[in-house]
Amino acid sequence: MTLEFAVGDRFVEAAEEWGDDRLMDREDAVETKVEQALLEIEHLASGATEVEFAVEGRTVRHEPSEELDELLAAQAAETGLDEADVLALHVDLFSGAFREDDAVRPPNAPPE
Repeated sequence: MTLEFAVGDRFVEAAEEWGDDRLMDREDAVETKVEQALLEIEHLASGATEVEFAVEGRTVRHEPSEELDELLAAQAAETGLDEADVLALHVDLFSGAFREDDAVRPPNAPPE
């Protein structure tokens, strides 16, 4: 079952900021951040190391693994949300993840 959801303003703004640091246009930055988020979510749920998805504007389409589908179904039943909305919330949690400026260098690290 393919789930479809829209990424929110917070996600798009974080992707744009992340993309600006890498001289990427908005579309590429959003797509890359969606991939990062879905990959982390899928990896946590199923151990997957690759994901297939499509992004058109702000709309994301993803067919979750069986394990992720089961997790989303359980969370949807608990919350009363639909599975796509639960996945959208998980993806939104990763909006600010993978930022290099958040990384703390250990004091004994060699100079950059």
